[in-house]
Amino acid sequence: MTLPVPIEFRLPEGWLPADPESGGAMGVAFAAVHPRPHAGFTANITIDGEYRPDATSLGHLADESVERLREVAESVVVTDRREVGSPDTPALIQRLAFSTGDGDARRDLVQSQVYLSMLDIADSRKRAVVRLALTASPAQHDTVLGDFQDFVRTVRPGTGTEI
Repeated sequence: MTLPVPIEFRLPEGWLPADPESGGAMGVAFAAVHPRPHAGFTANITIDGEYRPDATSLGHLADESVERLREVAESVVVTDRREVGSPDTPALIQRLAFSTGDGDARRDLVQSQVYLSMLDIADSRKRAVVRLALTASPAQHDTVLGDFQDFVRTVRPGTGTEI
């Protein structure tokens, strides 16, 4: 998958780019993994996005994301959601807790998502929404959250030569 608009970003120190498809992250334009797994799970950062020509709110898009996750996971709960940013650069953050797995092997996970509304630099009539997500075990989430926040602060529209 490619993003609808090019972006630039800098990975946190130690995080490693990963092949999204080999990690089972279909529909993702970029993925990175933490160098130290915890409790058998490797924390990861993913990036995906889409053009949204309509005026759908970021809250509605976040609701859609929760429903898609419910198709593949159990006990999906939105534990926090806030609109941030400004009218010119709106954003939304949400945190989800969920369980996933097969048979008796269940894994509890936490996912922090950031939705960024961006205008295409080449055509400001085109609006894209980029979603950044951090997924980790509950015990590791708060440890890697600072890295994710640092990563989010580096994301900006690109010139077309980046992801």
